[in-house]
Amino acid sequence: MSGNVVVDREILLVVHTGRRSNVSLAREVAVRFAAAGIALRVLADEAAALDPAFFAAVVKADEQAAEGTELVFVLGGDGTLLRAAELARPAGVPVLGVNLGRVGFLAEADSDALYEAIATVVDRGYRVEERMTLDIVATLDGDVLERTWALNEASVEKSMRERILDVVVEVDGRPVSAFGCDGVLVATPTGSTAYAFSAGGPVVWPDVQALLVVPSNAHALFARPLVVSPASVVALEVDAGGHPAVLCADGRRTVELPPGARVEVVGSPTPLRLIRLRDGVFTDRLVEKFSLPVQGWRGPAAD
Repeated sequence: MSGNVVVDREILLVVHTGRRSNVSLAREVAVRFAAAGIALRVLADEAAALDPAFFAAVVKADEQAAEGTELVFVLGGDGTLLRAAELARPAGVPVLGVNLGRVGFLAEADSDALYEAIATVVDRGYRVEERMTLDIVATLDGDVLERTWALNEASVEKSMRERILDVVVEVDGRPVSAFGCDGVLVATPTGSTAYAFSAGGPVVWPDVQALLVVPSNAHALFARPLVVSPASVVALEVDAGGHPAVLCADGRRTVELPPGARVEVVGSPTPLRLIRLRDGVFTDRLVEKFSLPVQGWRGPAAD
């Protein structure tokens, strides 16, 4: 397709190109969208692995990548979707994930439903829901070290395996507890099924507005996960006389934290928009993705 063609609909395609099978599927996706008159953009660092005959434009992976598109179509696992989210969120564009990985909790469809997902997009039969994100600021003595955001979680963790991270947890300007640990996570409901879940946090339904504070391997009596208001400001202070730490957002963006650093996490006014192809309840998704045992369930009595 020529880059000079004017189209009414355009999609940004983001692909985990590290697998040959994914590249083959990307070609099938491109063919079907092209047949429906929908143009595709691809990212510059992925273009070399894809067939140039089937995309209209190549763009840099920056905040303008998804500007003007209808949606971002993702082929890969949750890591690929989180990468796509970095491009979609600034543009206010929704993301549709087709899981080609393992659990794929963020994805809306598995690979066996790929063509159904394409048809639903072509027919504009999808709906969009908004998910809470986090705004994160790291400072040292009032000087900003980093500003970033996260869909799943912000984690402050020890930077050396053999050391303990000493941290103070603060909520709404008041200290809650201080302890040694491997780290502390502040997660969204979306992130409650990711790293926070592995660290012992609760699963929170995505329509519940809340923030989770989850210590990881804390050496303290009071180090249970906390569920706080979505309007709360959660701060994590690294002991000034202790060891350095590292701040990580969604496992993708990291910054070194010197002793004495402070990380503040708040609910962001800018959500991530996710596409849903069909109505369904989160309970069913949870049972399916985690293969939870539900044998013996009888359901409510009939009227």
